[in-house]
Amino acid sequence: MPRILGIDIPEKKKILFALTAIYGVGKKRAEVVLSESNVDQNKRAYDLTTHELSRIQRALERFRIEGDLRRQIIDNVDRLIRIRSYRGMRHQAKLPCRGQRTRTNSRTVRGGGKRRTVGSVSKEQATKTEEEKK
Repeated sequence: MPRILGIDIPEKKKILFALTAIYGVGKKRAEVVLSESNVDQNKRAYDLTTHELSRIQRALERFRIEGDLRRQIIDNVDRLIRIRSYRGMRHQAKLPCRGQRTRTNSRTVRGGGKRRTVGSVSKEQATKTEEEKK
């Protein structure tokens, strides 16, 4: 399995899609890296030579990826929480912070776990649940 920047990339995939296994590398960034390093996008990862792998690695070192990117994102969220911004408070409460609705979606987060549908319950089931609670 080829390794780039300490990450094993899938060997059977085309290199364009195999590079997306690296955190912070999407399809567009993979295209840019491959064009800079003069590697064919349709080549499979196991067909790459060590010279091509080193060129790809050199091109990827310009970008913030993997651990550095994760650390930057965590620092940004911590800063938002520290300055008590709206987004920071939403992160702290583990609620959506990009304007999504919470009335119907993200119910499991708000309710503290699995939600059950509330409806009519038969008399037998109601008495069983009351006995279990005691």
